[in-house]
Amino acid sequence: MLEQFHVPEDIAYRVQHDTLKDTCTELLEKAGLPEADARLAADVLVASDLRGVETHGVSNLMRNYITGLGNGHLNPHPNMRIVRETPACATIDSDAGMGVVIAPKAMEIAIEKGKATGAGLVTIANGRHLGMAGYHAMMALEHDMIGQCMTACGPSFVPTFAAEAAIGTNPIAIAAPAGEEPPFVFDAAMSILAANKITLAKRLGVDLEPGWIASPDGTPITEAGPVPDDYMLLPAGSTRELGSHKSYSLGVVVDILGGLLNGSPAGPMAPRGNNNHFVAAYDIEAFIDVQDFKNGMDEYLRALRDLKPAPGHDRVFYAGLPEHEEAAERKEHGIPLHPEVIDWFRSACSELGVEFRL
Repeated sequence: MLEQFHVPEDIAYRVQHDTLKDTCTELLEKAGLPEADARLAADVLVASDLRGVETHGVSNLMRNYITGLGNGHLNPHPNMRIVRETPACATIDSDAGMGVVIAPKAMEIAIEKGKATGAGLVTIANGRHLGMAGYHAMMALEHDMIGQCMTACGPSFVPTFAAEAAIGTNPIAIAAPAGEEPPFVFDAAMSILAANKITLAKRLGVDLEPGWIASPDGTPITEAGPVPDDYMLLPAGSTRELGSHKSYSLGVVVDILGGLLNGSPAGPMAPRGNNNHFVAAYDIEAFIDVQDFKNGMDEYLRALRDLKPAPGHDRVFYAGLPEHEEAAERKEHGIPLHPEVIDWFRSACSELGVEFRL
């Protein structure tokens, strides 16, 4: 995540991840989730904060989930069921269950199918927000599999040449294991910004860069400035000349696999607040010897790391390496939370009868 979206160290409260996870678990239980589901949801959120992906961590999402459980948008006791199935594939109705609970369970199904057939593919209807897509893709790593997760989020960014929001941020995550190197983990929205980064920008009072958002008529805003009252998100690339049509079309791919493939309305027709998903697990052993693959990954990733950096830069990264390093630092020194977030936790704990320990 870009540095301007991190909480400044001089105002941050450093919180140990285990304490944060326990607090989130208790709050979610009080909000109506069964204990096991509450702990799973908390693990997804805190894993995001550990990796420095604060847009999808506790700061933004805990209050949304508590509210959603209270107003009925999120079903705390969903009847998750497979409605169509083959040895390799499944379609799931998640019954409005929390995506941070349903998606890991769907990924477990994909992993089991992948072990049996070589590739397990699961599409999920009637869903809700699933947090950090990379969490679910990374579940495959410990099984020597390549994991994939994508989520169709409903209209939030303007397609190339459009003046109306029609495609979701629609993140795509792919995780591939290595041997000695940290795994490759790509996790990115198809919009130029994840929607929650706007929330972070407002909380931190930082300006948005040129080309990050559009005016209400769809025109890219080409000057830096604070978050305006009215704006729309743009596809990655911002304009046709800079490649916005590519991320726009990838967003359509996510709508197809995560929405239309399970019978859900997608894109402009999708109801706001409904997020439908697609997860997959590919068994490496079905294609190549696992150790040969991991050796090849190590060689490849090291070659990327060892590239000569451009002027003004210290090193070259690959997707997943900075997050791996950030997780190690935050496990040791704690997760930095904004004072406003600490205040929210203090208030939520008081309201729901949970001991405040952060």
